[in-house]
Formats: sequence, C-alpha cells, structure tokens
Amino acid sequence: MSYETHISRTILTTFVAEFERSLRSHVIIVGAGPSGLVCAWKLAQRGFTVTVLEKRLAPGGGLWGGGMGMGAVVVEGDERPLLEELSVRCQPAGQGLLVSHAAELASALVFRAVGAGANLLNLTYLEDLVVKEGAVRGAVVNRTLVGQQLPVDPLSLDARAVLDATGHEAVAAGLLQHRGLLTLTGGHGGEGPMDARSAEAFVVERTGEVYPGLYLAGMSVCSALGGPRMGPIFGGMLRSGARAAELIATALETADKEGTE
Repeated sequence: MSYETHISRTILTTFVAEFERSLRSHVIIVGAGPSGLVCAWKLAQRGFTVTVLEKRLAPGGGLWGGGMGMGAVVVEGDERPLLEELSVRCQPAGQGLLVSHAAELASALVFRAVGAGANLLNLTYLEDLVVKEGAVRGAVVNRTLVGQQLPVDPLSLDARAVLDATGHEAVAAGLLQHRGLLTLTGGHGGEGPMDARSAEAFVVERTGEVYPGLYLAGMSVCSALGGPRMGPIFGGMLRSGARAAELIATALETADKEGTE
C-alpha cells in the first residue's frame, strides 16, 4: 500500500468507526452553534453518548462572526464562571457585560465538546426525524449538498432524545409542525423583532421539551415559540445550552431509574 493510500485508509477507517459509534446515542444534537456545543459538552461530561450534527464545514454557528463580521462576542457578566471554565479570556464592557474574542470562544467550545467525548459529524444535515409511538427516537441524516441536490437516500441514527439547536431555522421542530404533530406558537421562523434583554431571558426560560423526545435550545426557542431576537449577544445561547443539558440528563436518568425509555 502506498503512503498516499495509507493516508486515505486511515481517514476512512477512522470516520467509519466514529460514524458507527453515532448509530446509537443517548442524545443527538442538531446544530453545532453555541447552545448545541455547550449542551454537548455538559452531557458528554456526565457520561452520556452524544452525537452533534452540523450541516456546515465548521462548527461554531454564529459565534465566528461576532456582530456584523467583527470578531468580538458580548455576553452578560453572569457568564464569567463559564468563560473561566472554558479558559476563555474576557474583559468588562460596561452595563454588566463582558467581551471576548469570537474565535477564542468558538474554538474553546468545539474543543471542550469534542474533548469531553461528543462525536461531531460535520457536513451532515437533518433530513427527517425518527418518530415511534408518539416520541422522537432518532434522526434521519444525509450529507450536505449531496442529499440536498441529488436523489440520495439518507441514513438513520437512534437516540433517546434529540435537541434542536439549529438556530433561526428551528429545523427539527419545523419537521414535526409540517406533519401536524407539533404546533409552534411562533410559527416556523417566527421570532419577533429585536429586544435583547427580553430575548436573553426568554431563550433560557423556554428552553425545554416541546414534543416527547424533542428539545429546543438557543435561537430555535425564539423561532419556534415566538420570542424576540437578541442580536449579537450570546449569554442566553450559552445558558440555554447548559439548561438543555440539565433537563435532558434529568429526563434520561429518571427514565433509567423507572425502567422506561
């Protein structure tokens, strides 16, 4: 085997092993933005098997762009302990806010999530959900661009819970709404106009399960449930992801104790 072919084989065998590990997860997180990555990190830390689906090449969602392409990320002062846990530097910015470098925060979240054991499948998008006996039990996935442009059938991944962290699109929730299984109070893509303070509170308070086995976190919450948008402030995204992790972990642990799925 040539040197070049050995490189190819290494990539192939490593990916196949990782993909096979994702066939059965405790939790599938759709979207590798700030809320999805925090949730993946916290769940993986607690020993849950986590698969993260990201339709784009690079994880991190809207963090990289800061505000209008300027690489600064603003969060509330309450997020300092989380930033310190991530080893992300920050500076006071007035009015109770902190500012960090966008690339530093985005890369730290990716590093922590993957390092804790979450399996990240990039260039992979959610095409459908697996629903059995009135509950979401997995994800139907395909390769970005391939499945979207060619008649290529997807593959299915099992999970006990799925988190919609797809942002403004609220993709997973929208799939259930389209089939009449879920009514979104905000409509699909129904977030309201900018109100940063209210939005930051809304996105955390309304994080949770909206259909058996399907949870919302991050901007998907505002989009699906009609909350206002918050613009370039990311504290709510981080707290929403952490809250989703706690809710999902509690639900799974309770089900295990009771001997139910």
